[in-house]
Amino acid sequence: MSVLNSAQRNAVAELLRVSPVSDELGRRFAAAGHELHLVGGSVRDALLGRLGDDLDFCTDARPEQTLAVVKGWAEAIWETGREFGTIGVQKAGLRIEITTFRAEAYDGISRNPVVAYGDNLLDDLRRRDFTINAMAVSVPGHEFTDPYGGLQDLAARVIRTPDSPEMSFGDDPLRMLRAARFAAKLRFAPDPAVVAAMTAMAADLDRITAERIRDEFTKLLCGADPVTGLRMLVDTGLADRFLPELSGLKLEIDEHAQHKDVYEHTLIVVANAVRLENGGAPDFTLRMAALMHDVGKPATKEVGRDGRVSFHHHEVVGARLTKQRMKALRYPKDVTSDVVQLVALHLRFYGYGRGEWTDSAVRRYVTDAGDLLPRLHKLTRSDCTTRNRRKAAALSADYDALEARIARLQADEDLARVRPDLDGNAIMELLGVPPGPVVGRAWKHLKELRLERGPLAREEAEAELLTWAREQGHLS
Repeated sequence: MSVLNSAQRNAVAELLRVSPVSDELGRRFAAAGHELHLVGGSVRDALLGRLGDDLDFCTDARPEQTLAVVKGWAEAIWETGREFGTIGVQKAGLRIEITTFRAEAYDGISRNPVVAYGDNLLDDLRRRDFTINAMAVSVPGHEFTDPYGGLQDLAARVIRTPDSPEMSFGDDPLRMLRAARFAAKLRFAPDPAVVAAMTAMAADLDRITAERIRDEFTKLLCGADPVTGLRMLVDTGLADRFLPELSGLKLEIDEHAQHKDVYEHTLIVVANAVRLENGGAPDFTLRMAALMHDVGKPATKEVGRDGRVSFHHHEVVGARLTKQRMKALRYPKDVTSDVVQLVALHLRFYGYGRGEWTDSAVRRYVTDAGDLLPRLHKLTRSDCTTRNRRKAAALSADYDALEARIARLQADEDLARVRPDLDGNAIMELLGVPPGPVVGRAWKHLKELRLERGPLAREEAEAELLTWAREQGHLS
């Protein structure tokens, strides 16, 4: 019982923090003859002692009535969610969404819910995804409503549905993905009945648009414990519906560590990447690259005469597969490009410890990574999952040496902005050519020389350009 009392004390403290605004808003709704309740994730987070500045309320008022109540009180108003019954406002640094009671209906075929307004709080709470999100606190009265045992489930750290999970997931299959997302976010365990329904109904996820799946999956991967959520996706078969490459890793043996398969290795790499964020904001690009870095292995697996397994060029195949998958999930092109580049580069470091890298190779490593270099450092370090302490220490020392070498070259040559020693104007003047393809090819040639040999003196760069131009037939 002490756990519940602690949760309630957290909620009171959090609600007092926002009550000057929420109670004032509640009084305005009451004066207009309407109810107003803090609801859903806001109540859950208040009970956990982590209520943020985004507050969710529900009301019996229709959107046009809500607009009339907040007009002249709110510092800003937005109506982008009006067709779903939601009006957004800003007040005293808080972002507030006020949604009319809902009684959503689903036909089992359409990919999105059809919103119908409800007329009471209990029906609204019944249609919510999980019991921990089906609690409400009235304002300004602060009356607590918990018809489905959400507080008890919060204390037990369990994910249950208000209705049967089959009915809940049948209404909106995306809730199955949300169950895994909350497991990752809150480190809660799903009720066995929830897991059974997710497994039996995984194919229903095909009814959901790629964009909605993408958004939920992104939140899952950015959770406090994404590995738990990822395991749920694979174990229930949900991953097969939108990310089959993940479960496809399960049977592949990792050549770096034969005691575990590539699937387990991948989950460790994701966990390592999370740890290297050092408590900062979740880095989706890094985490997604960690998740996808070895997806090219199944297609490139070979077994040698000595029985050793190899995956030659799996980073190339993996980059292609990553691009295809992220495109299918409708990720923005710039995000996809960054993740694909990290996957393509994640193996580049191996071999450095054998002393094969020249300064030219280091320059190319930095130049190819570009702005992604800090993430590439973290991804490469995360990829070291060997249990052999001596080998792990050697790899770590090698990467320390590479970073130190990069820093030295960076100080001398400004590697982040490698450019040819002659710019386009100098090239045109020296060769006597107008703007066009010749200038572009000459610029590229000089950049390759810069990467290979480092900074060149002006006279040396000009001599190299003239030699190249003669060989290409641009000078007589």
